Amino acid sequence: MKYLAPGVWRLKEAPRPLINVYLAEDVLIDAGRRWDKRRIFAELEGREISEVALTHVHPDHQGCAKAICEARGVPLACHADDVDAMEGRRPVAASPKPMAQLFGKLWTGPPHKVDRVLREGDEVAGFRVVHAPGHAPGEVILFRDSDRVAICGDVIRNISYVTLRSRLAEPPADLTPDPAENRRSIRKLAALNPSLILPGHGPAVTDMAAFERFVAALPG
Repeated sequence: MKYLAPGVWRLKEAPRPLINVYLAEDVLIDAGRRWDKRRIFAELEGREISEVALTHVHPDHQGCAKAICEARGVPLACHADDVDAMEGRRPVAASPKPMAQLFGKLWTGPPHKVDRVLREGDEVAGFRVVHAPGHAPGEVILFRDSDRVAICGDVIRNISYVTLRSRLAEPPADLTPDPAENRRSIRKLAALNPSLILPGHGPAVTDMAAFERFVAALPG
């Protein structure tokens, strides 16, 4: 695991951190794709976890949630607006567009009961839940007020999916049902004045001036 901030680590992925899974104290944040099970279980060996919490319910973030929760006997948490997707009452795929449907078929994990329904202002491992929809109805930012660390799911990404180089960007439009709403969520993230941003895809964002320029250049 890679240490990122006090009490926060990112699970290993080679050659680059493409699909991020974090450990905040003893809470696993996100659960990768269905085929990430071996990687995640290997990284968690010898570590106690108390909960799996999802930034949002998409195929690359909920894939191993059921397997981890059942193997470790721990509860699953996600925002109220994504409970239906996690429990199988609506599709997990981001949209009906072909790319989203393909990723859904390849990566989606089985449904699992949500034991803890997250809402604005709730606490997860010392982080405050901030609802940030657009990319997913139940997308959340987890923000730690004490040091302004933000785990932001797919509100932004910090990687090019073509070159795998670091690059601040919005989530792909084909995978984002409401890009305009997601831009509002990006601005909500900026308003928190984070000192460190840990996205769902790509390395940590440490250059806050570059992030501010990125936000300022957003359309709308």
